[in-house]
Amino acid sequence: MTLLALGINHKTAPIALRERVAFAPDTLDQALASLLQQPLVQGGVVLSTCNRTELYLSVDQQDNLQEANPRQAVLQGNGLQENVLQEKLLRWLCDYQGLSPEDLRQSLYWHLGDEAVSHLMRVASGLDSLVLGEPQILGQVKKAFADSQLGHAQAGELERMFQKAFSVAKRVRTETEIGSNAVSVAFAACTLARQIFESLAEVTVLLVGAGETIELVARHLREHKVKSLIIANRTRERAQRLADQVGADVIGLGDIDSMLAQADIIISSTASTLPIIGKGMAERAMKLRRNQPMLLVDIAVPRDIEPEVGKIPNAYLYTVDDLQAIIEKNMAQRQSAAVQAETIVEQECLDFMGWLRGQNAVETIRDYRSQADTLRADIEARALAALSLGADPRDVIREMGHRLTNRLIHAPTKSLQQAARDGDVERLQILRDSLGLD
Repeated sequence: MTLLALGINHKTAPIALRERVAFAPDTLDQALASLLQQPLVQGGVVLSTCNRTELYLSVDQQDNLQEANPRQAVLQGNGLQENVLQEKLLRWLCDYQGLSPEDLRQSLYWHLGDEAVSHLMRVASGLDSLVLGEPQILGQVKKAFADSQLGHAQAGELERMFQKAFSVAKRVRTETEIGSNAVSVAFAACTLARQIFESLAEVTVLLVGAGETIELVARHLREHKVKSLIIANRTRERAQRLADQVGADVIGLGDIDSMLAQADIIISSTASTLPIIGKGMAERAMKLRRNQPMLLVDIAVPRDIEPEVGKIPNAYLYTVDDLQAIIEKNMAQRQSAAVQAETIVEQECLDFMGWLRGQNAVETIRDYRSQADTLRADIEARALAALSLGADPRDVIREMGHRLTNRLIHAPTKSLQQAARDGDVERLQILRDSLGLD
């Protein structure tokens, strides 16, 4: 049995190709069933996100797996011998997704054995993500594993690899700071809010816009149990869809002036070419608030909030440039944490591969024990038969010991003699160690 990982990601393929290779959720079962019908494939898990599509497989151990050395290699089609399994899997993926092999060869990577294990651990830990250390990928890997349950039901090593990857990702999150610092604009905006206000459970937040960035901000704030969320948008229908997901109220852009005083935090990200919140509007709101602090985060380009608002006492205005400085600092801290995380992955991969190699001995141990039991039963039956015929028990015991000794040392003795004749010192030492000889 061999563990194999292959796929494409944001590092090796443009989004146009990633879109064509991705598996839709409603086709996953059918794709997995087709994959499991391929020669040598014992089990499989399909991971498909916006940034990567990967197949994790348990395959029969075959000599041809080693012919082209797929360890972290990209199939180049340059005359080098490609191994049979790789070619079959490449053609299966292309046939299933309606692609030409030439479209995929340059972008496809392969990891075999310990590198497949290490790759999955790095993916689950966020070390291979577009945004270093992002936490969403672990949930995506867990979902892929659960959705592909049929594919690993008969492949214990594959299941064990995923369970190990989950525990490694948890350890990385617990023992390093890789996920503790904001490295996205949305997360940085929320982090800034939490630094200024002691508790978000007592504040009202006004979100201006309903695009992807505001959606991420809303989800972050909801996780921190903000007291109240209000979404202001030009199109109320779009804002309402987001509001239904995060439990927010919806207003139009024209209602901001009357609602601004109620907001402790304003985060704005629209495509407007003109400012939405001006100095006069902010001054009126601060007067109604009796100068209680107000945090305004403008992450729009062009800006949604007039720069002069930042000059109003107790109005704290931050722009996307301010957040970018925070992000760059935090990214440097994540890079430092990633070094520690890579060490954890390396250690855990070695541990898992040790366990996996141990599994290769299970069948041999089972056969050896069965052989020993058969030998014992045979000699025991002979001894009991002799005793039933009235033989002297002492003679029976001596004969049983003699037979048992001869039978036990017969095969090892032949191997020792052969190793000595061949001059194979290394094999001779291995046999001595196996027999417990100093």
